[in-house]
Amino acid sequence: MFNLRSSRDRGHGQFRWLEARHSFSFADYYDPNHVHWGPLRVLNEDRIAGGGGFPAHPHRDMEIITWVLEGQLTHQDSTGGRETITPGEIQRMSAGTGITHSEFNASASEPVHLLQIWLLPGRPGIKPGYEQKRMMIRPDGLTLLAAPDARDGAVNIHQDADIWVARLNPGDQTQLRPKARGRLQWLQVAKGELSLNGQRLEQGDGAAIAQEDVLTLKGLAPAEALIFDMAPLPL
Repeated sequence: MFNLRSSRDRGHGQFRWLEARHSFSFADYYDPNHVHWGPLRVLNEDRIAGGGGFPAHPHRDMEIITWVLEGQLTHQDSTGGRETITPGEIQRMSAGTGITHSEFNASASEPVHLLQIWLLPGRPGIKPGYEQKRMMIRPDGLTLLAAPDARDGAVNIHQDADIWVARLNPGDQTQLRPKARGRLQWLQVAKGELSLNGQRLEQGDGAAIAQEDVLTLKGLAPAEALIFDMAPLPL
C-alpha cells in the first residue's frame, strides 16, 4: 500500500531569497493529514538564491539531514563546526540537548537546491553532534546514506531508520526490501522520473508506503530519489 504525495499538493513558501516546498506541515503551512510519516517529521525541498541563507537559529531533539542536489551550502554550528556541503555529500546534525546553527548559500550569485530532512530521534537528550561524508554513489542502484549502525560507510543516525539514495537511468531497475514487516517507508523523487511498483512518479512527488514486501524502482528518465525505511513510532 502506498499513498502518492504529489509535488503540486505540497505546501509552498516563497520569501525574498528562498522558495520552499513542504511535504509535511512546517512553519506557517499546516495540513492535519500530513504532519509526519512515522519518525519522518520534515521533508523540505529548498531553493536558496545566491547570497541567501538561514541566520543562526536553535534546534533541539531532532536528527537533521541535508542532501544538496545542486550548488553549495555552508554550515556553521555552536559545536565549532564549519563545512561546505556539495552534491554527493551527506550531512547529519543531531540537535539533542540543543544546538545553534546557520546555513547559507556558498555562492553570491548561483542558487543552491537541497532537501532538508528532520527525523524524530529514538530518544531525547542525546549529546549534540555533526557528521559529514562524501558518498560513493552507485550510478545504477541503491546507496545507503544514513543508518543507526553506520554500516557500509553511512553516517550514523539516532533513530531506527535507513536512508538510501537511488540513481537510475532510463530502463535501470533496483529493489529495496524493508528490514521487517510493519516498518514504514517514504520515497521522495529528487530529480527526474521513475516508477514505484508500477506507479509513475515525477520530480517532487513522494509516496507514503506501508505493508509492501518489496519496493521496485525503475528509471523512466534520469532520476534520483531518497528512500526511507523506518520503524514506526511507539504507541
